[in-house]
Amino acid sequence: MTENEISKRIIGLAISVHSSLGPGLLESAYKECLFYKIKKEGLIVEKEVAMPLVYREVKLECGYRIDLLVENKVVIELKSVEALNDVHFAQTLTYMKLGDFKLGLLINFNVSLLKNGIRRIINGDLQ
Repeated sequence: MTENEISKRIIGLAISVHSSLGPGLLESAYKECLFYKIKKEGLIVEKEVAMPLVYREVKLECGYRIDLLVENKVVIELKSVEALNDVHFAQTLTYMKLGDFKLGLLINFNVSLLKNGIRRIINGDLQ
């Protein structure tokens, strides 16, 4: 399954979670619900995946954690904020670069219509 196919499924599941819960909850609530939905869908999903920083051949545990990683291909960074900003985008891109992942989804659940809170982030060549 390609990154694009995975992301389409994830977006559909995220919309389902948002339709059930609506905006205004904590990020952790959306994370647990989306994790459950993705797992139930039969996709391989991990949460709070540690991403070490490699500096001069030394792995440094700096506290970087991917919210959700699906099929070891797609990074999902979840937010429940007033508005997404450049720091959120940079955080997602950093996780993608550290893990050499090509596609990330930055999803803000604190919006009235979820499609307005989703940003696809591409790192490198994506087929």
